[in-house]
Amino acid sequence: MANEALTRWNERFSAPGYLFGTAPNRFLAAQKDRLMRGQRALALADGEGRNGVWLARQGLAVTSIDFSPVALAKARELAKQAGVSIETIEADLGAWAWPEGAFDLVVGIFFQFAPPPVRARIFAGIERTLTPGGLLILEGYRPKQLEYGTGGPPHAENMYTRELLESAFPAMEVLHLAEYDAVIEEGTAHSGLSALIDFVARKRA
Repeated sequence: MANEALTRWNERFSAPGYLFGTAPNRFLAAQKDRLMRGQRALALADGEGRNGVWLARQGLAVTSIDFSPVALAKARELAKQAGVSIETIEADLGAWAWPEGAFDLVVGIFFQFAPPPVRARIFAGIERTLTPGGLLILEGYRPKQLEYGTGGPPHAENMYTRELLESAFPAMEVLHLAEYDAVIEEGTAHSGLSALIDFVARKRA
């Protein structure tokens, strides 16, 4: 199944242009005031690099991780075009050895490919890899997204709820948590009215 998913995503990313566009996620960009130059940032499932490159443009030291080599090649090209550099790691987040206390910021935008058991490992990895005081910035779809069909997987169990995120990170201080519907335009893959949830939390010292 993992090989099938990789083949499918490589094919999607092989298409001309950028599947999710080249502009950063709107919610991530709205968190700019929380960022500091020189911070070490990890962009999860960063695909073609739109969010990782934006973080690098803000002066952060960015590691962009994805399991698609096709996507990462496009991310490196996007970084080159933007005049910044990013480190790229080709890895499956569900199996990756998350380095402890390695990053000041973890960004996860719409990485809802993971079923609940895999997601639990990823969430535990996020908390492990953050430094004390480090930030998690997360945006995803709520189960209502299945009614809209404007992006994301067709699996309600992969979606996020307020209760899920609060219970997944009990040791972290929640700075922002909002559930709402909004129209988003992110390339051809995310387009239209969407059921969103935004989450920002700080790892306690």
